[in-house]
Amino acid sequence: MGEVMTTVPLREDSREGLRHVQAVERLLRQYAEIPTGSPVRLAKRTSNLFRPRERQQARGLDVSSLDSVLSVDPQARTADVQGMTTYEDLLDATLAHGLMPAVVPQLKTITIGGAFSGLGIESSSFRMGLPHESVREVEVLTGAGEVLVARPDGEHSDLFRALPNSYGTLGYALRLVIDLEPVQPFVRLRHVRFHDLTSLTDAIGLIVDKREYDGEPVEFLDGTVFGADEAYLTLGSWAESAPFTSDYTGEHIYYRSIQSREVDYLTVRDYLWRWDTDWFWCSRAFGAQNPRLRRLWPKRWLRSDVYWKLIRLENRFHLAGRLEQRKGLPPRERVVQDVEIPLDRTAQFLDWFLREVPIEPVWLCPIKLRDTGATAAVAASDDDDAPPWPLYPLRPGETYVNVGFWSTVAITDGARDGDVNRRIERVVAEHAGHKSLYSDAYYGEDEFWALYGGADYHAAKRRYDPQARLLDLYAKAVKRR
Repeated sequence: MGEVMTTVPLREDSREGLRHVQAVERLLRQYAEIPTGSPVRLAKRTSNLFRPRERQQARGLDVSSLDSVLSVDPQARTADVQGMTTYEDLLDATLAHGLMPAVVPQLKTITIGGAFSGLGIESSSFRMGLPHESVREVEVLTGAGEVLVARPDGEHSDLFRALPNSYGTLGYALRLVIDLEPVQPFVRLRHVRFHDLTSLTDAIGLIVDKREYDGEPVEFLDGTVFGADEAYLTLGSWAESAPFTSDYTGEHIYYRSIQSREVDYLTVRDYLWRWDTDWFWCSRAFGAQNPRLRRLWPKRWLRSDVYWKLIRLENRFHLAGRLEQRKGLPPRERVVQDVEIPLDRTAQFLDWFLREVPIEPVWLCPIKLRDTGATAAVAASDDDDAPPWPLYPLRPGETYVNVGFWSTVAITDGARDGDVNRRIERVVAEHAGHKSLYSDAYYGEDEFWALYGGADYHAAKRRYDPQARLLDLYAKAVKRR
């Protein structure tokens, strides 16, 4: 490999800025030591991906020194953050200034770089879009071994637009400048029940358009579906004070409160991490919701990364699978997916899903792209049909609903592992939807590239990873099962 050059200047004369530059220089030296023709990967101990990961023998790039908040600017409402910083650490830094990232994904150990190059979502997404839409600039180590700064416009705008949903196959985010927004101390919740799915999706449309419900403002919006005749929208609004606050970090379980409370109050921190304690409802698979076991379960272990460790142990040793086999139970297929469905087709999709796939509850999170950043840059261009984020081509101006379902289903006689996931992929496509790529995918290659911006991806790949040092997106998302 030839000499590696960086185009990134020292952003500020500070200890944090100097430490970041030194960390990038060490990373570049590591990259240069990898023989030409050898694949490049990150040496990460943790991941929020559900795709099986092969056990790697080769040495990866050590990014452990790229995990800090470099600065928070309360006046500009921005944060300068290294790519491996977790949202848990980022939120601690910004809340100290009365600010939060515009979108805070639900799990504490999701990294800022991961949410940018993958996808993230939360209950502010109906007004603030996706996490990568709040990025002003990103510093990237490309597959070519260069460190570049990409922005919505300028020389590397094509890279900026292609990175979301590329999952590190075009480059690695080393540093990001992101927008922040002000917070208040508390969030007031209203859990509104709907007895049919059409009424629920009609209400979503009204709230997204007006950002209010029954005359009250709505700052946060998500939903939980327990069945076709029992679904809830949870409406959050800022509050300067609270008559009480609930605690779902220990004995009590947040998602169960949705069915029993009409009004609730949480601190802003507890609201943003309300789903992490029980990994939505997935902690029940480990017995953590059993009252007797929960009393013995250390509170510090009630968090998503602990459950992740248990999942990795099961993937490695298959203890639960062997136990079920000894009991004569059928093998099970993992169905862990998030899909985006246009709002006007969401009720129809949910009706099919609840009939055909025995998984409940189901999470809902409305999304609408923002008219900023890459969206505005594309709107000002001559290409009216170009999606602002080509690898996940949601249409500007349209409301989508993220439908999340995370469980397993029995593999029936005559069926094979993956059949249910394949049916879901087909039905999502029939409803003009999109599926996130953090979990199992079964698409054929032509279909995959048609759905996930193949032309833009390959153009960016040729420019920023011409020797294919990084894994191809189709190979990473589909072939590695």
